[in-house]
Amino acid sequence: MTDSWLEIACDIPEEFSEVVADFLTRLTGNGVCVDNLSVDAFSISEIPDSVRVVIKAYLPAENDSAPPMRELDSFMASLALRYPAVLFPKPTLSDVTAEEWSSSWKVHFKPLRVGKHLLILPTWEDAAELPGDLVIRIDPGMAFGTGGHETTRLCLELLESVMENEPLLLIPSLLDLGTGSGILAIAANLLGAGRILALDIDPDAVQVARENLAQNDMSDSVECGTLPLESLTENFDVILANILAEELVRLAPSLAERLNPGGSLILSGILAEKEPLVRQGFAFHPLKYRRTVSDGEWVALLYVKEHE
Repeated sequence: MTDSWLEIACDIPEEFSEVVADFLTRLTGNGVCVDNLSVDAFSISEIPDSVRVVIKAYLPAENDSAPPMRELDSFMASLALRYPAVLFPKPTLSDVTAEEWSSSWKVHFKPLRVGKHLLILPTWEDAAELPGDLVIRIDPGMAFGTGGHETTRLCLELLESVMENEPLLLIPSLLDLGTGSGILAIAANLLGAGRILALDIDPDAVQVARENLAQNDMSDSVECGTLPLESLTENFDVILANILAEELVRLAPSLAERLNPGGSLILSGILAEKEPLVRQGFAFHPLKYRRTVSDGEWVALLYVKEHE
């Protein structure tokens, strides 16, 4: 696991956070985090908006940072030209260890309720549990997925809905593609899925997912790995894919192929403006579009595979 990282920080007006975060995600190939002025809330709805935010992204310290920083500087300069009245300070680059990066999440990550029954708890905190709560204990470490981001919450809400509507005698198999912290796989187990396979191309994320599965006593219930989707030969009743819109479109044929007839496909990680791109990319496969759910600038889509 990489121990040293380079932290890229962009101080920007809050209304530009989505476009800058999307650019940084594509630039680095990793997730980003957003620092608000102060966050101490039980619910995401209680977090106040900031006039300015700091978007942070990370590169392995051994990588040559000059090319991506030149791209970022050019991108920020283009924003400054388009919006001359807005202040865009030059992005900063600093060293950070994996331990420091991981610990920084703890300031922002508080207990969170999602859907009807899911209660997400940091491993270092407790909260009062209500009857019927399904408790997920998570330490995100170096992986994406605390439940606080809109894309993860939308996935969890759609997953809960899909599982509630499964036939009583069916224990569905499930694929969690881009598992990150493993939060979706853990939720799927709590909601009654049977065979669960959690995949991520990042070995560090897979390690974090395994640690979170152990924390939730699910090491024997969920299989983790880095196998590419295109290499799978197994089919599933439910597939979750919380990744970028363009990657979802690229993977559309394999996602459709690996879904059992009558099965449900949940797609997330999609900016609202890119929903038409994803809808078009999946239009030529044997999948029936069911609905879109949204939260802020993000959407998630639900498809069902048609019976042959």
